[in-house]
Amino acid sequence: MLDAMRFTISADDAGVRLDKLLCAKLPGIGRNAVKRLFVDGHVRIGPEGKLARRAAKGDVGAEGHVVEVDVEATDTAAVPDPTAPLTVVLETPQVLVLDKPAGQATAPLAPGEKGALANALLARFPEVACCGFSPREPGLCHRLDTDTSGLVLAARTEEAFTTLTQALRDGRLDKRYLLLVPADGLPEAGTIDIPLAPHPKDRRRVLACTHPRDVARYVPRPAVTTWTKIRESNGVALVEARAPRALRHQIRSHFAAISYPLLGDLLYGGDPSHGLGRHALHAHRIAWGGDAVVPAFTSTSPLPPELERLVPG
Repeated sequence: MLDAMRFTISADDAGVRLDKLLCAKLPGIGRNAVKRLFVDGHVRIGPEGKLARRAAKGDVGAEGHVVEVDVEATDTAAVPDPTAPLTVVLETPQVLVLDKPAGQATAPLAPGEKGALANALLARFPEVACCGFSPREPGLCHRLDTDTSGLVLAARTEEAFTTLTQALRDGRLDKRYLLLVPADGLPEAGTIDIPLAPHPKDRRRVLACTHPRDVARYVPRPAVTTWTKIRESNGVALVEARAPRALRHQIRSHFAAISYPLLGDLLYGGDPSHGLGRHALHAHRIAWGGDAVVPAFTSTSPLPPELERLVPG
């Protein structure tokens, strides 16, 4: 869930950068967390009574303009939870690669909440508290949706966090996903180049802006997904997708936009008839070419059994 905040820019604040304004109005969550709000499209601005547009951190507002912020619950730090599941695929002095099961949240949403990957990570590797986008996301370089399974990258040092999060923004990390979609008529490979914006009516979703009108209205972020069909069985196709930047819900919304929503993805119109109880998306590979701060690594995770049974190899 996201808590909404709304304020009107005063004469004194007119001309001040929005990221600086939010740092002042959201004390205690830190500059990285404020930056993340802009990156994830959770800050919008516009004249009173008119449709707000997505804001960038360097934007400045005019007197009387209204700023709307979807503020995630970053007011308290994650608490260690040694009972929460934690599977470590790779451990180096700089990084950890974790294999998250479907159904486990990446980070807690409420103060004192336990069971999330972040809680488990902090209990076993307390040094990750040195970095992160917010205190409730210690060490985590990115997130996966609760019902997405697979690999999550975490940093053990501030230097590694800075290096890897910049690499993610630049698309220099090799991130690959496995997903299941209907096989009927699906080509062998393709590219989906559709910009994405926060959905104007449903905060749970993102909007694939396929019409020029939506591009002009919602100022979406560029998003490109490339994919290859691996195999198919009984009307179900197993697909490998690459989305180096991987915006929120990018793969889910992209495949829905080309009329191939992921199996089990009820939010985007996916087929629920296979009894998955989750959407069919698994982050199966992450690789880094290495630099002076973080040596090269490659980690993989096999397709979970509940997905494998639908497309046996």
